[in-house]
Amino acid sequence: MATPAKSASTPQAHCWVDATLAPGARVELPPELAHHLGRVLRLQDGDSVTLFDGRDPVWLATVRFGGKHTAWADVLQLLPEQRESPLQVTLGQGLSTGDRMDMTIQKSVELGVAAIAPLATARAVLKLADERAEKRRQHWQRVAIAACEQSKRQRVPSVWAVDGLEHWLAGLPANAPKWFLCAHQGQRIADLPRPAAGSMGYLLAGPEGGFTERERASIVAAGFAPVRLGPRVLRTETAAMAALAAMQTLWGDF
Repeated sequence: MATPAKSASTPQAHCWVDATLAPGARVELPPELAHHLGRVLRLQDGDSVTLFDGRDPVWLATVRFGGKHTAWADVLQLLPEQRESPLQVTLGQGLSTGDRMDMTIQKSVELGVAAIAPLATARAVLKLADERAEKRRQHWQRVAIAACEQSKRQRVPSVWAVDGLEHWLAGLPANAPKWFLCAHQGQRIADLPRPAAGSMGYLLAGPEGGFTERERASIVAAGFAPVRLGPRVLRTETAAMAALAAMQTLWGDF
């Protein structure tokens, strides 16, 4: 069976751009994005894409190519898109090694997280400081942008600078809903009270080795309620995803 022809009115990709978007604007696309659209997705002149700047609106545009790594988009109109969850959760995630942190950020963005705070904890194997920490944060921010493009989100969650757990806890609002993941104690997520509409909640997940007793005491003192995810012990890159999915099912838009 022949493959149906693509409709020019159907957006073929969802692209983040660092540009001012408005009807009639022409946006030069970065070389890597031009390559991806033309060589990977095989878009043609006049095909439609959606553009977003990471703050909120989504714009319909048509793409044009000028060479292997050259393309631009002509902005047509604002679209009435709404793909952001009503559930606002900031994820505090203990630093993990290898691809685990990338996966946690990628999947939590797909699941609608509002912001991500990478946290240095006592048992974290990954140790970051100064320039190395900032380079890793920039990498994680790019992971978040790519996850927004894949999931067609409008807002790009901020990946905050790497912070120490105690310092991060001290800066949180006193009355916000807060939860931290425990392997063997606390309430089930299904038994938690629903957060007030529009409120920002904070979910805290530990690194591979979990939190120390001292850290756990500080977390509880900061107003975090322990929650558990069933009888099985989940890996650090699984725990936050499972909790966010459950919260979206109960209180969000799943």
